[in-house]
Amino acid sequence: MTIEQILADELKLKEEQVVRTVELIDEGNTIPFIARYRKEVTGSLDDTVLRDLYDRLNYLRGIEKRREEVKNLIAAQDKLTPELVAAIDAAQTMTEVDDIYRPFRPKRKTRASVARERGLEPLADLLFEQLPDYGKTLDELAAEYIDEEKGVADAASALAGARDIIAENISDNASCRKSVRTLTMEYGVLVSKDAGEGTSVYEQYYDFSEKVKKILPHRVLAINRGEKEGFLKVSLEPGSEIVKTYLYRKFVKEGDSPAKAQVAAAVDDSYDRLIAPSVEREIRNDLTDNASEGAIKVFSDNLKHLLMQSPLKGKTVMGFDPGYRTGCKLAVVDKTGKVIDTAVIYPTKPQERIAESTRIVSGLIRKYGVEVIAIGNGTASKESEIFIAGLLRDAGFNCKYTMVSEAGASVYSASKLGAEEFPDFDVTQRSAVSIARRLQDPLAELVKIEPKAVGVGQYQHDMKPARLDEALTGVVEDCVNSVGIDLNTASYSLLSYVSGISKPIAKNIVKYREDNGEFESRSELLKVPRLGAKAYEQCAGFLRVVGSDEVLDATGVHPESYGAARALLGMFDYDESEIRRGGVKLLGKKVAEMGKSKICSELGIGEPTLDDIVNELEKPGRDIRDDFEAPLLRDDVLDINSLKEGMILTGTVRNVIDFGAFVDIGVHQDGLVHISRISNKFIKHPSEVLAVGDVVKVQVLSVDVQKKRIALTMKIKEDAQ
Repeated sequence: MTIEQILADELKLKEEQVVRTVELIDEGNTIPFIARYRKEVTGSLDDTVLRDLYDRLNYLRGIEKRREEVKNLIAAQDKLTPELVAAIDAAQTMTEVDDIYRPFRPKRKTRASVARERGLEPLADLLFEQLPDYGKTLDELAAEYIDEEKGVADAASALAGARDIIAENISDNASCRKSVRTLTMEYGVLVSKDAGEGTSVYEQYYDFSEKVKKILPHRVLAINRGEKEGFLKVSLEPGSEIVKTYLYRKFVKEGDSPAKAQVAAAVDDSYDRLIAPSVEREIRNDLTDNASEGAIKVFSDNLKHLLMQSPLKGKTVMGFDPGYRTGCKLAVVDKTGKVIDTAVIYPTKPQERIAESTRIVSGLIRKYGVEVIAIGNGTASKESEIFIAGLLRDAGFNCKYTMVSEAGASVYSASKLGAEEFPDFDVTQRSAVSIARRLQDPLAELVKIEPKAVGVGQYQHDMKPARLDEALTGVVEDCVNSVGIDLNTASYSLLSYVSGISKPIAKNIVKYREDNGEFESRSELLKVPRLGAKAYEQCAGFLRVVGSDEVLDATGVHPESYGAARALLGMFDYDESEIRRGGVKLLGKKVAEMGKSKICSELGIGEPTLDDIVNELEKPGRDIRDDFEAPLLRDDVLDINSLKEGMILTGTVRNVIDFGAFVDIGVHQDGLVHISRISNKFIKHPSEVLAVGDVVKVQVLSVDVQKKRIALTMKIKEDAQ
């Protein structure tokens, strides 16, 4: 099968669809561009499927490259046979290819290589044949290979060396290793024990065992971390009797050969010393890789929902970065995100200057008409929330507050970018600004932070950094490009995630804007150094130029479709000025009445492109995030001590993981809704029902004040509603 055929089969796509999509990728088109502007070619594949296809394509091409490397390496030894070529071509994984190459790989010094140097390979071959009768005893046969100069002192040494050669040959047998790996995956058990380091968060794994084929990914990652931190001893019990029975049947011949016991001993040694440790490493690596991919998928899904949370538009916001000794930093930002004032207050221990803090906050609210206060959820956040809730209640301000995740804020505040944006602010003041802006536009602010630092993952610090960065960068790219950005206000960070724009080009765009003023059109991008025709093709549709003489520059219509868009307007006697006035009314209805296929034929475009043009003309500059749930704003505060079993509360999903979801219900600690308590129907993963940012109703199941644990359920009893 060709790579395209494999991809089509695995992803349940048409082969032609895959072939044409691969061609687009090979031509240098980005995933966001292909997903948005090449729907006719791909059959409207979305960015998620396209990235899966892209990742799998690279993996399969990597295997193909490794196959050719192995063939060339074996051919260089004059040992490549048609049978080996067929076996290499049939191998489906890197491991299988490497298993075939194993016997031909240059080896370090081993017991078998030493035995070969001593001339014992012919004896090993004789023993492995397991003849019914050798015409002499094995000791007599082995005595012929005694050579004290080479280190073979007696017949026993010769037999031992021959067994070493047989053991290594068995270990190098690709078919054997594949079968042992399959059997171990089927019957093996992962076992973890207490390493004797005392109590820890890994106590549930101090006496744990589970079949390899059934163990859940988050348990694999937890056990790995416990082992790494020294709290657990981990092993894989491979169902060795089943495996050895297979090996005996494969290598120990039936009959009464005097060499039978020698070969059986070599099988035992091969398995115990060479195969089992290697296969255990491989399987544990596979378990880790699979669990990591699952964790990366969960992290990616959470990150996407976090970035795509509905922005709080048109509000003046006060960012509140809580603290103790150094005080709480405040930053007021206007409706556009511009910082208009800052302050420091001390409402928490050790100073507790409540009256002074109340006066300062109240003054800022009155002076600037602050409508929402965004409080960071880190150190001293509970005390800060209590202070703000009390102030708003007592003063009667028409102002609410909400808790905002601080994850990554300190990373941004101490970064070069943070220093460039606010050179006169200290790091905590920058954090206060970031907290406020996260509420106003989560996407624009969070792209300034390394994706893995935003705090919505599971075991992200245990992932392979390169793979994690690749996956999360893809998520950010998809989010940025699906929303579209204003070319004249976008930060360097935001621009660098736009399709076709590299970090150097993003810097050049910002510098061009600083030197020449605002862009007056999309086409002016072609004047930016290093931004050529291909980059322009990839990025233009995702960049908006509000106020351009070309009205379509402010929409998601790609410049290559401007002609079709104008022709479409002309069909129904619409004027372009209607786009500026908020959108072309009833265009979709008129298109449907005339018939899409007829219009597509006249315009020379496909139906997906027609649909996209119609949507953009009806609602130019529409932000798809406006359709999502708005952030939950509060005006009062809860304490963990005030929670009672059975209470029904409204909360915001902060993190979705394999075994449940953490929900912010207005106390300092997020509550856990276990997967079994999310839905009345069976679900395989919480993400089937919940996403970061969802506002949900939950009921308190239990509260452990000492351990600061809150158990919640979404299966609310009817009589409690």
